[in-house]
Amino acid sequence: MKWDLDRVATIAGGTRHGSAVVTGVEVDSRRVVPGDLFVAVRGASLDGHEFIGAAFHAGAVAALAEPGRLQNGTPGVEVAVPQEALLALAEARRDEFDGRVVAVTGSSGKTTTKDLIVAAVGPGGHGAPLSFNNEVGVPLTILGCPEGALVLVVEVGSRGVGHIAALSPVIRPHVAVITNIGPAHLETFGDLDAVRRAKWELVEALEPGGVAVLPAGEPSLARGVAGPTITFGEEETADVRAVSVMVDDSGRASFVLEHEARAVPIRLGVAGRHQAVNAAAAVAAAVAAGIDFDAAARRLEAAVVSPWRMEVVEARVGTGRVRIVNDAYNANPASMAAALETVAAMPGRHFAVLGKMHELGTESPRWHRDVGRLAAGLGFEVLVVGDDPGLGEGAGAGSRSFADVESAVDHLTSRLRPGDVVLVKASRAAGLESVAAMLGGERP
Repeated sequence: MKWDLDRVATIAGGTRHGSAVVTGVEVDSRRVVPGDLFVAVRGASLDGHEFIGAAFHAGAVAALAEPGRLQNGTPGVEVAVPQEALLALAEARRDEFDGRVVAVTGSSGKTTTKDLIVAAVGPGGHGAPLSFNNEVGVPLTILGCPEGALVLVVEVGSRGVGHIAALSPVIRPHVAVITNIGPAHLETFGDLDAVRRAKWELVEALEPGGVAVLPAGEPSLARGVAGPTITFGEEETADVRAVSVMVDDSGRASFVLEHEARAVPIRLGVAGRHQAVNAAAAVAAAVAAGIDFDAAARRLEAAVVSPWRMEVVEARVGTGRVRIVNDAYNANPASMAAALETVAAMPGRHFAVLGKMHELGTESPRWHRDVGRLAAGLGFEVLVVGDDPGLGEGAGAGSRSFADVESAVDHLTSRLRPGDVVLVKASRAAGLESVAAMLGGERP
């Protein structure tokens, strides 16, 4: 990107002040690098206009702000709504991109699948370094695409019908991936049919001739596709199929990926049996984007995923060590079950530090009880932190509740002995990611 402020003002429909050449766009003053345009977006609790000075101090060359909010002499563009201008800038940047766009959505596994797709594409692949999947993150991903990229991978979230459709003019994918359909954000969706409709908006956004990459286990999705499709999963009907899935003592999956009479053995560096299906989705997406199957599959072994997603660290206990599986970024019933089943297969005594799964609507107590019962049935000692809609009730006598992370860690420390395994999982709002750090966790 190399835009002057005249071009920024034209795209954004705003008034230019001063001159500058913009080489990047950012909304967080802590991530600004020299050459950036700082967009002062209003959030639920923070107003970006309050950080314009910090952004310039970090190297921003201009700001996009509401009328009257630029300091005297500060280069920038005034617009009525900076958030809308951000989307307009991303749409213009998408117009400039002549590579392939792969977009990923689903109820769970979006970020990891995005990371795996970038790895499978190899040189020339670009995706956001974190979970940038909303009305701010999606345009930032597109605006951050470097010159010379061949495949742009965009993660797209949704909390209701119409959210993905609103972002469609900015994304316009050549490949649309739906990882799965499950009970996530039901507080806003209402039911699973609404989830399907919302995720399907990404397929409806496909460019002419675009490919839908769909889970073989959701045949109802495939029936709605008018264009080409590639399916993935462990099912025999999957076009890209994970077979012979095994998990080692650190929870890392080994398996064979099959596609059109070709087979590639893979050993992932990321933990989770369910990652085999995410890997199949990633390779299916890479193939749909024109990448050779064998090359895409082999690249997965070196894949690195975003933090706090089945991240295995170790902590010293007495003369030995315990393993901590930090999966604290987000949670829904499906991802809870996948994490519990993976950790249960690892040797040692099993502890689960769990917190609330948010946005599950009126059925929240039932989902939490089900997860608690599963944890108890798999042999976990369950520690519930904070507000509990039913985890402890489901786990029964094998659980204890704690008001905060500190008290839970104090109890856990008294219980741990060398060889134990601890799963940490909840929705992001629970803040359980600190458990691993408090236990002194470090990468082995």
